[in-house]
Amino acid sequence: MTPRLDAPAVARRDIRVLLADDQELVRRGFASLLAGEPGIEVVGEVGDGAQAIAETRRTRPDVVLMDIRMPRMDGLDATRAICGDERLNATKVLVLTTFALDEYVYEALRVGASGFLLKDTPPRLLLEAIAAADDGDVLISPAMAKRLVADFVRRPIMRPGDSGPLDVLSEREREVLAEVARGKTNSEIGESLYMSPLTAKTHVSRILGKLNARDRAQLVIIGYETGLVSPGE
Repeated sequence: MTPRLDAPAVARRDIRVLLADDQELVRRGFASLLAGEPGIEVVGEVGDGAQAIAETRRTRPDVVLMDIRMPRMDGLDATRAICGDERLNATKVLVLTTFALDEYVYEALRVGASGFLLKDTPPRLLLEAIAAADDGDVLISPAMAKRLVADFVRRPIMRPGDSGPLDVLSEREREVLAEVARGKTNSEIGESLYMSPLTAKTHVSRILGKLNARDRAQLVIIGYETGLVSPGE
């Protein structure tokens, strides 16, 4: 599902990254790591959610690395504000935190985050997540993915056939949405549903518009919440 961060993949242009964390030492560590990676540019560092919103509006980064627990405004509220701002549609938020709490995982993705990683994530996975977010894809650390699925198991969901948000989709679009929710790429969707990757991408774009979803992360949430797919499939 996640593109590799090979040199040719990022050489096309710099991915502009904003760092939001209340611990200066942590920010400096991330800045040092990213500064040594070809194709990535750190455009700023901030220490709380309110500053993250203001600096995102000022610098228009491609990706914001967002801590959760910060003073003045936490990362979830900042993520909600950034992802809800139509002027910032090109900016993706990647949440990093020390706290592996279920409600953080679910809420971060629900408000529009394009990934959720723990701060002890290996550097290579962090770099892959940045590339994935920039490409409009989703990356969740394996440990967080298990927690997210467990969370869905506990939550009541709408069953297929119930009246709900999927009524606006055609049968083919529902099939594509189900594949997206299972974590498949456009190429994999094409193989499963006998269509070209370009056709799969077109379907995904139409689904995003019909469901008023920001990105594929929110489509995954919708797929599970509506019962279109179930944990453990």
